[in-house]
Amino acid sequence: MKIEMKKLEELINLEDSGWNLIKEWSSNAKNYYEILSKDHKRAEIELVNSQVTTRSPMGAVIYETGGILIDYGWIRLLGSGSPQLDRGLMEWNKGKSFESYGEQPSFLLVADDVIGGYFAINAGALGNEMGKIYYLAPDTLEWESLGCGYSDFLNWLFNGNIQKFYELFKWKTWKEDVKTINGNQTIFIVPFLWTKEGKDIEQANKKTVPTEENYQLTIDMQKQLGKG
Repeated sequence: MKIEMKKLEELINLEDSGWNLIKEWSSNAKNYYEILSKDHKRAEIELVNSQVTTRSPMGAVIYETGGILIDYGWIRLLGSGSPQLDRGLMEWNKGKSFESYGEQPSFLLVADDVIGGYFAINAGALGNEMGKIYYLAPDTLEWESLGCGYSDFLNWLFNGNIQKFYELFKWKTWKEDVKTINGNQTIFIVPFLWTKEGKDIEQANKKTVPTEENYQLTIDMQKQLGKG
C-alpha cells in the first residue's frame, strides 16, 4: 500500500533537528567514526523517498550526511550516499524491502558491516519486536533483535562496546584490509562463518566482492537453509 508522499519542505525541521542529538553523541565518541560529506541534491531526493522528518535521527543522518563510517569503516551507516559509500539508504532498500517509493516496507536496511552482517529496522518481517534493530548475523544467517530502536543503535555505534560485539570476527590485519575497500564492497569469507570450518577466521580465505552480490547470496543461503 502506498502512502501520500510529503514534500521536501514538510520533512525539513531546522529548529528541532535530530542532528543536534547526533552531534552530542559524536562529540565525545568512544569509537572512531567518519561523517561523509553529502551531495545536497542527492540528500533531498533520499529524504523525500524516505518520508522521514529531520526531527528524527534517521532523517537527520539521511539529510545531513553521505553516510557514517564507524570503527575505521568496519560498520557503514547509510545516509544519502557519497563516493566512499555510494548507496543512499532508500536507494539501497529499493527492490529489497520494497519495490517502489511510497510503499510501506516490512523492514528497512540501515547499516552493514564489512563481513556481511546487515542491520535493519523491523516493521513486521523480521520478528516480533516492531521498530527494533535486527542484525542478520553472518555466523548464524538469522535475524537477531538487538533490543533497541534506531536512535539507541546510533548512539551505540558512537559509544557502545563494538569490540566485544565483534570479538570473534576480527582478524589481526582487519584494519589494514578494511582500508583497501569502499562502502560498496564486502569481505567475503570462506569457509562461511556459519560452518564449523569457518570458526577460525584468522585462517579463512578473504576476498572482496560487491556488497549487492554478498547480500543476495546471504538471502539465498538463508532461504536454502530454512532460516529466512
